[in-house]
Amino acid sequence: MDQALIERLESSFNLVAPRGEELITRFYALLFSRNPEVRPMFPEQMDDQKGKLLASLVLVVQNLRTPEKLMEPLHAMGARHAGYGTLEAHYPVVRDTLVEVMAEIAGEAWSDQLEADWKGAVDLVSSIMLEGTAQARPADANGVYM
Repeated sequence: MDQALIERLESSFNLVAPRGEELITRFYALLFSRNPEVRPMFPEQMDDQKGKLLASLVLVVQNLRTPEKLMEPLHAMGARHAGYGTLEAHYPVVRDTLVEVMAEIAGEAWSDQLEADWKGAVDLVSSIMLEGTAQARPADANGVYM
C-alpha cells in the first residue's frame, strides 16, 4: 500500500471510529436483513461479536504501516471463520455491507475514492483470511471448506 492510500484509510476510519458502536450495529442489521442465511453463523447475543468486529477493524487500521503484523491474526481469523461455515462468497457481501455503512456514517466526507480504497483494503484482508482458511481446511470445487 502506498503512503497516500494508507493516509486516506486512516483519516476516513477516524471519521467513523467515534461512532464505532453505531457502525457495527448498523452493519450487522443490514447484513442480516439482506442475507438472513448467514444469521445462524453468529451467536444469538451479539455484544461480544460486535466488539470483536470493531476490534478487528481497529487492529487492521492501526497496522496499515506494518502489515506483517496482520498476517498471523488474519490467518487465524480466517481459520476460525471456516469453522463457522463461512464461504468465500460471503466475503464480498461483508465487504460491500461494511463499506456501505461506513459511507452512511461518514456522510458528505465520503467519496468514490474512499469507497474504492476501502473495498481494496477489505479485499486484501479477505484474501489473507482466506489463506488462513485454506491452511486450516482445503476447499472443495464449490468453495465449501471441508
